[in-house]
Amino acid sequence: MNGKTANVGIVIVSHSPLVARGIADMVRQMVGDCVPLAWSGGNVHGDLGTDAGGILRAIEAAWSDAGVAVFVDLGGAETNSEMAIEMLGLPRAALVSICNAPLVEGAVIAAAEASGGASLAKVVATAEELSP
Repeated sequence: MNGKTANVGIVIVSHSPLVARGIADMVRQMVGDCVPLAWSGGNVHGDLGTDAGGILRAIEAAWSDAGVAVFVDLGGAETNSEMAIEMLGLPRAALVSICNAPLVEGAVIAAAEASGGASLAKVVATAEELSP
């Protein structure tokens, strides 16, 4: 995806490629193609785990000049997402936020919010309202 889209992008990161793809498929079916969307799941061998390089590619695939919201399943996914954001470099890294929200519900509500043209801050805040 290039920077021409006005809507915030969504990235799903899971230790499981099947989980990441499944959530991305669910989000896509609910909001259509108006939100840039990508996922990263598993390590470089396709096993359970996460990979900063794969996450970076997902961020770039879902890139929007409006920003990108990243949703993660477990601590390792968050750590590797932070590394991927650092690898992205400034100034784009400042436009990427890791959301502290439930993975499935957070991604769905964030994508719905993004599809309406909400800002990155609003997308993240709406998703994070779901956290206990």
